[in-house]
Amino acid sequence: MLKVFNESQEGEFTHEISNTFKSVDVTSEQLGGEIIDFSDQWFADACNLIKPTKPIRDATKFTHSGAWYDGWETRRHNEEKYDWVIIKMGISSARLVGSEIDTAFFNGNHAPLISVEALYDESPDLNETIIKEDDSRWTEVIENFECGPSQKHFLLNDNGLTDSKFNYVKLKMYPDGGIARFKMYGKICHPPVTANNITDLAFVGHGGVITAYSDQHFGTANNLILPGRGHDMSDGWETKRSRAVGHVDWAIVQLCQISKYIDKIIIDTAHYRGNFPQYITLHAMMHQSEDDIDPLSNDWIELLPKSKTGPDKEHVYTIERAMNISHVKLTIIPDGGVKRLRVWGY
Repeated sequence: MLKVFNESQEGEFTHEISNTFKSVDVTSEQLGGEIIDFSDQWFADACNLIKPTKPIRDATKFTHSGAWYDGWETRRHNEEKYDWVIIKMGISSARLVGSEIDTAFFNGNHAPLISVEALYDESPDLNETIIKEDDSRWTEVIENFECGPSQKHFLLNDNGLTDSKFNYVKLKMYPDGGIARFKMYGKICHPPVTANNITDLAFVGHGGVITAYSDQHFGTANNLILPGRGHDMSDGWETKRSRAVGHVDWAIVQLCQISKYIDKIIIDTAHYRGNFPQYITLHAMMHQSEDDIDPLSNDWIELLPKSKTGPDKEHVYTIERAMNISHVKLTIIPDGGVKRLRVWGY
C-alpha cells in the first residue's frame, strides 16, 4: 500500500523524505540521472521527466509532431499494455522510499495510471544496453497509482525504505499519454569513507542530506550539496530579501557519516553577483537522536565565525579541527544566495 500526499501536503511529504528517511531524488539529472531507453516519445521527449525545473506550458507552440509539452508524451492507441522509460541513477545505488508524479498541463492527454519498478546491476558502466524492459530482475517498488489530469502526487511506501538497493528505475504508464515530471526518492548507499581519507562529507552523492532550512523562496536548499558549481542562479540556495533587523537565514545538513576531523569548508557564491550574503557562519553538532534538530539549540559549536563573503567566488576556510559531528548549520546574514557548501573531512 501507498501513503499518498497531495500538493497542499508537499511540506509534510518533504519533511518525511528528508528528516525521517534521509532521502533525496536519486533520478534527477542534477545528480547525473539519465534516460537510457524508452518505448516511445512521439510528442515530447522522455528526458524532460528528470529535469529539475518546474514544467511550463506554451499553448501557442507546436512542433512537427503536434502541440509542444514540457514532459514525456507518447502516441495514442498504444497496442501494448503500457509505455515505459528506464532511468539510470547518477549515484552508486539507493534504497528507495517513494516517488513524485506530476502531470502538470497534461489534461485529456495525461497518463491514467503509473507504476514503478527498479533493479540493481553490479556493473552499470560496462554495458548499459544490457538493461532491458523485460529484464527478469525488475521489482515493483510503487504499485499502480491513478494520476489524474494536471495533478501532482507524492507517494510513500508504507513499509518505508526498501530492504534492497537499486540503481535503475523503470516508470510505466498505462496505456499511454503524458507525464510532466517524475522523481524517485531514496537513501543513497555509499561505501564508508576510509579513515584519514579526506572527502566532502556534505555531498549528496556521498549521502549528505538537507534536513531543515529557514527559507528557500528563490532556490531550494537541496542545491547546496549538489555536484559541480552550477550554471546560473537557478541551481543554488537563495532566500527572499529580509527587512527585519537582525534577520538571518539558515540550512542544516546531515553529513554522510559522523565526522572525526574537519579539514576545510568551502562556501561558493558562483553566479550570485548582487545577491550574495553579506556574512556567513558555520556551526556543527553531534546529534544521533531521531528528533528534529533545533536550529537555535545551545549545542551548536562554532566552526567558522562571522565572515564576510563576496560575489561569484569560492570562499575557502581552513578549519583543521578534530571533533565528532553529524550535522552542520550554514547561516547567511542577513539573506541572499549560496551556490554550494562543501565540508571536507574524514
